[in-house]
Amino acid sequence: MDLMNLSSYWYSLPEELIAQTPLADRSSSRLLAFDRKSGAVHHGVFTDIEDMLKAGDCLVVNDTRVIPARLWAHREGKEEEIEVVLLSQEKGEGVVWKCLTRPGKKTRPDTVLVFGDGCLKGTVRDIAEEGTRLIEFECERPFLEAVEEIGLMPLPPYIKARLEDKDRYQTVYAREKGSAAAPTAGLHFTPELLERLTAKGVHIEKVLLHVGLGTFRPVKERDLRNHKMHSEYIRVTKESADRINAVKAAGGRVIAVGTTSCRTLESAVDDNGILHPYEGQTDIFLYPGKPFRIIDGLITNFHLPESTLIMLVSAFAGYENTMELYRQAVEQRYRFFSFGDAMFIE
Repeated sequence: MDLMNLSSYWYSLPEELIAQTPLADRSSSRLLAFDRKSGAVHHGVFTDIEDMLKAGDCLVVNDTRVIPARLWAHREGKEEEIEVVLLSQEKGEGVVWKCLTRPGKKTRPDTVLVFGDGCLKGTVRDIAEEGTRLIEFECERPFLEAVEEIGLMPLPPYIKARLEDKDRYQTVYAREKGSAAAPTAGLHFTPELLERLTAKGVHIEKVLLHVGLGTFRPVKERDLRNHKMHSEYIRVTKESADRINAVKAAGGRVIAVGTTSCRTLESAVDDNGILHPYEGQTDIFLYPGKPFRIIDGLITNFHLPESTLIMLVSAFAGYENTMELYRQAVEQRYRFFSFGDAMFIE
């Protein structure tokens, strides 16, 4: 098996296993746990994680908050609708965001877009990589305040059902606005579960990755080594780095909640396994053969075939193990993708 070939990461998934809505109780999702050392597999429920984590372990969560980044606009003097999805804010003067637009032919440079009742306007300044647009916005009030009022949650295209409660596409610890998609592994946690873990002596640390194009853009290169991840903003504070390093020094395990937390940690660690404060961009791409220098465990959902996320899981759990776990998950009819069930790999 050529692990650098994109097709090696394909698996067959019945459409009815794609979760369309979140469960009423976040923590009642199913959990497939895998021990990399023993090869043991456990099928249970997410609250089993309480028994699998030990005092002194550290859960690292991504506290980004999803903004309702899917907007509808029309060109000045025109009536047809144009879809605009906010991806990431550009640094510099003005409110400039990299966006996906559809149809793209309606959003050439200098096109003026009107959103909602006119409370927000945007001018297409340039066409960036892979057809994305740089749009400069004008608003009489804070930009994100207007977006919260007129925007819709940017649910993945495989979710066809309407999301009745926008908070169900947020983690309970979501704090800093800026993501175009949720770090979905964290959707399984409730405040009560986190409180019980803390009482047990499990540390909870927060890092930040604003999910943008890099996380969900499909891989088009047949050879993984030719795939280029889009960069995303991350932050690890000195305080968090110091506490996570202390956990490692004391023999505790660092468990990343989600591939975004994993990528953030692995972007800010040195070759000796020491985590450093960092604020900036990452385009790290973890696939089989790439080392993991700080995480000891990973909580994650079940990911799309041929995605960078299943490649990351394969790098951590082992390719053969990962594909077998996915085969079992399909056979036992786990729920897949954003609103689906979870895996714990230790």
